[in-house]
Amino acid sequence: MERVEPSPSDHSMSLLDQIQSPEDVRALTLQQLPELAEEIRRRILGVVGHRGGHLTSNLGVADLTIALHRVFDFADDGLLWDVGHQCYPHKLLTGRHKRFDTLRQAGGLSGFPSIHESEYDLFDVGHAGSSIATAVGMARADQLLDRQRQIVTLIGDASIVNGVAFEGLNQAGTLKRQFLVVLNDNEWGISPTQGAVAEYLAKFRASDFYEDVKAHMKRLLPKLPLLGKPVFDMIAHLKEGIKATVSPGNAFEALGFQYVGPVDGHDIAHLIDILEVLKRAHHPVLLHVHSVKGKGCDWATAEPGKYHSPKPFVIQNGKVTLKRGSGKNWTTAFLDVLTALATENDKVFALTAGMPDGTGLAGFQQRFPDRCRDIGIAESCTVDIAAGMAKAGLRPVVAIYSTFLQRAFDQIFQEVVLQGLPVMFCMDRAGVVGGDGAVHHGFLDITYLRGYPRMVLMAPIDEAELHEAMKLGLALEGPCAVRYPRDDVVKPSPSTPPFELGVSRTLRSGPDATVLCYGVTAHDAMAAAELLLEAGIEITVVNARFAKPMDRAMVANALKPGHPVVTVEDHSVSGGFGSAVLETAQELGLDASRLVRLGMPADRFVAHGSRAGQLAECGIDATGIASKVQSLVEAQDPKPRAAERDTRSLLKR
Repeated sequence: MERVEPSPSDHSMSLLDQIQSPEDVRALTLQQLPELAEEIRRRILGVVGHRGGHLTSNLGVADLTIALHRVFDFADDGLLWDVGHQCYPHKLLTGRHKRFDTLRQAGGLSGFPSIHESEYDLFDVGHAGSSIATAVGMARADQLLDRQRQIVTLIGDASIVNGVAFEGLNQAGTLKRQFLVVLNDNEWGISPTQGAVAEYLAKFRASDFYEDVKAHMKRLLPKLPLLGKPVFDMIAHLKEGIKATVSPGNAFEALGFQYVGPVDGHDIAHLIDILEVLKRAHHPVLLHVHSVKGKGCDWATAEPGKYHSPKPFVIQNGKVTLKRGSGKNWTTAFLDVLTALATENDKVFALTAGMPDGTGLAGFQQRFPDRCRDIGIAESCTVDIAAGMAKAGLRPVVAIYSTFLQRAFDQIFQEVVLQGLPVMFCMDRAGVVGGDGAVHHGFLDITYLRGYPRMVLMAPIDEAELHEAMKLGLALEGPCAVRYPRDDVVKPSPSTPPFELGVSRTLRSGPDATVLCYGVTAHDAMAAAELLLEAGIEITVVNARFAKPMDRAMVANALKPGHPVVTVEDHSVSGGFGSAVLETAQELGLDASRLVRLGMPADRFVAHGSRAGQLAECGIDATGIASKVQSLVEAQDPKPRAAERDTRSLLKR
C-alpha cells in the first residue's frame, strides 16, 4: 500500500507518541502492534523524505523490531545490530521518537546505532558481518562473570554472506547457553544478495515441502498403533533422511545451531509466539525471518535498491521524485569514464562488493553484462577474485567505498601488492561523507595504502582528470588506487594534461605561500586564493595528483627557506598526504618548519552532518584554508602590506 508521508514535524501518530521506552511497547495490546508498525513506517517515510537516509531496509524491519522489543528487555538483555542502517524502528522505540526529525543532521541522531545516544545501542556499527562475533564475545564474558541475560543479534540486509559472519556462526555453535541469531532475510543488501548462500536461502523460501512433511508426521504418528521399536526407528530415520535432503536448516545445524524458519517477518503475533519459545532455549538458535524490503510502500518495494538510501524526495500524485543536485556527481562520472575505457579495452572487468548502484557499476553492468560482477558484501573475497583475474590476464577495476575497502587490507597486501598484480581500486565516498558520519567517512585510505611497496595513489579534481588517472592506472604493471568524494564533480578546465607518474600540476602561482592539494580540495584552495587576494596575499596552488609516488620536485620548489606551505587533504592528517610531503622533505634534507598540514583530525571522529559543514569543521573549506594561510603569512611578515586590509570578517562569510 502506498502512502504519502507526513511532514517531519507532524507528531499526530498517537501510539508512537506513547512510546518513551520499550516498556511502553509491552504495555500495548497485541492488536495495537500492527498499527504501531504502520505509524513507524509513516514516521520513517516522513523524515527520510525530508532528510534522506536508509529507507527500504527500515520499512521492512519494523514488525520484527517491535516483536523483539515486546519479548526481550534490552535494557538488561543484549541486542546487537548488523549493518546498523536498519535501526530506525529501534531508535523510535527506545526513546528517540521526538528527536527523530534530527536524523543525520549535525548535532542530531545518527543514522546508525550509537553508544552516545542510548543504552540500547551497544556498538557504533555501520559495516557488515560483525554482530555475531561480537555477540559471541559478550556471551562468553557473561558466562565467566556469571551474568544472566539474553543475547540476540539481528543480522540481515545480505550481511549473512560476509565471511566474518560465518566465522562468528562457527564460534557461536560451540556455546552451551542461550544465544539467538535472527536472520532478517529480505533478499537484498544495497543490491540483490549475491552468491550461493543467497540461492540457498531462496530455495528455502520457495519450498515448504519439509515443513509440510514434518507437520503431517506430527499429526499422523499419535494415531498409529503400537508397532514396536524397529518401526519407530525406521520412521525416525526416514524423517532425518527427508530433513537432510530438503531441510532449510541443515547448513546452520551443521554449525551447531537449532534452525527455525523461515517465518513471516511481518506477522507480529506469530513472531512474538516464536520468540517467547526461543527465548528459553539453552543453546544457539537461528531464526530465519523472511521480510519484504520496503514493506508498506509500493514504490519502495518495487525498487528496493533505488530507495535503499535515497536523497530527500517528494511524493505528488502517487509519483516519487528524488531531490537531485543540479550537477553531475562523481559516481556518474566514474561510470562514464569506466564505460569509455572499457569500450577501448576489452580486458577491463569491473567488480564491486554489494554496491553496484552506489558505485555506478549497475549502469556499467547493463552495458557490459559479461564484464561486471557484484560479489556481495564480501570485500576480501572481491579483492581476491580481482587478483585471480589479473593473474589470468584481465585488468580488473574494483569499485568499493573507501571505508569498506579497509575490510580487505590483508588481501590487498597478500594477493595483489605482494604479487605485483595490476588491480585498480576505485574508491568512492573518499573523505567526509555527510549524513552517514563516522562509520562511513573514507579517512584512512591514503594511510593504509601508502605503506604498500609499489602502490600508486591518485586523486583527480574533476572528470577529465579522473579519465586521465584511470587511463594511466590501466597502463601500469602493478596496483593503483584512485579516490574521489561523495559530491558533485566540478566542471573540468579547458585543458587537462595527461597524468604522468609522480608529476603534479600547478594551478596558479603566487609568491607569498604555497598550498599543496590532494584531490578535490584543490577547488577550495583556488577559492581561498581569491579570498586572499583581497588581503594582498598571492599564493601558489598545486594539484599534487599523486600521494605516491610523491612529486619530489613539487616538494623541493615549495619548501624554500622561510616560505609558508600548507598541505590540504580530505583525509586524516595522520599518515596521509601531508605526512607523505613531510617524509619527502626529510629525505631531501629540506626545512619543513613552515609547513602546516590541514585535514581531518587525527584523534577524534567527525560527526554526521552536511559534507560542507564537515569540511568547514576540519578547516579544509575555502575559508579555513584562507584563514590558515593568512595567519602563516602574517606571522612571517607582520608589517602592513600595500593595498592590504583586514579580511577576517571576509573570511567568516
